[in-house]
Amino acid sequence: MAAKRVSRALAVMLLVQSLLGRVAADARQVKWRNAHATFYGGSDASGTMGGACGYGNLYSQGYGTDTTALSAALFDNGAKCGACFAITCYRSRWCLPGKPILQVTATNFCPSNPNLPNDNGGWCNPPRRHFDLAQPAFTQIAIYEGGIVPVLFKRVPCKRSGPIRYTINGQRYFNLVLISNVGGVGDVSAVSVKGANSNYWEPMRRNWGQNWQSDTILVGQSLSFQVTTSDGSTVTVLDAVASNWEFGQTFEGGQFS
Repeated sequence: MAAKRVSRALAVMLLVQSLLGRVAADARQVKWRNAHATFYGGSDASGTMGGACGYGNLYSQGYGTDTTALSAALFDNGAKCGACFAITCYRSRWCLPGKPILQVTATNFCPSNPNLPNDNGGWCNPPRRHFDLAQPAFTQIAIYEGGIVPVLFKRVPCKRSGPIRYTINGQRYFNLVLISNVGGVGDVSAVSVKGANSNYWEPMRRNWGQNWQSDTILVGQSLSFQVTTSDGSTVTVLDAVASNWEFGQTFEGGQFS
């Protein structure tokens, strides 16, 4: 019996050590990394509207001017749309005093320019990690005249006001749902929809950015959604959309902490 107790105690100790090791590994993953930042969109950020994530008007969607376009190395073909990053200017004479930290949301893609060198105009060329910030965001961490500055960045939780939003576009045989205002880690990795007339959840496929597609006829049914983010967290919202919905409407429900 004594031997069994020792064995169990050893097993528990090894389990605790393993868990602590995982926690330490996770902590190391959330570390500052090197990149560069430029800006675009004008002083009012009006040129940042629309974009490769599909959010449309960033003011009305709640993202405001604290937004960024990501280079291909960070954008991940749209999978990082909605992700939030902390960014600070680093070791440049153009950095603002006090090294303020900015939090931005990924809402657009910064395309490559293979005709220019990576370090002279081709800022978003692979494999460079690059943030093309909305101009008002850039000027929170660096002086406008700097143009391009080295930065440090890391992923951070997204701070959102209100529930997740579901904007339904398309036509009778083609449903395209924009998922926006997502908290938690912010970037959506999977969406499922369930009409009132269905007994199962239908996985939707990413069409582009954070627009998710279903080819099932859903008109006239109330709709429920399951939204999963890149950390594996899932929110289920039953009857998020009333049965009399119309294309172009936006509905709300559920949120990640």
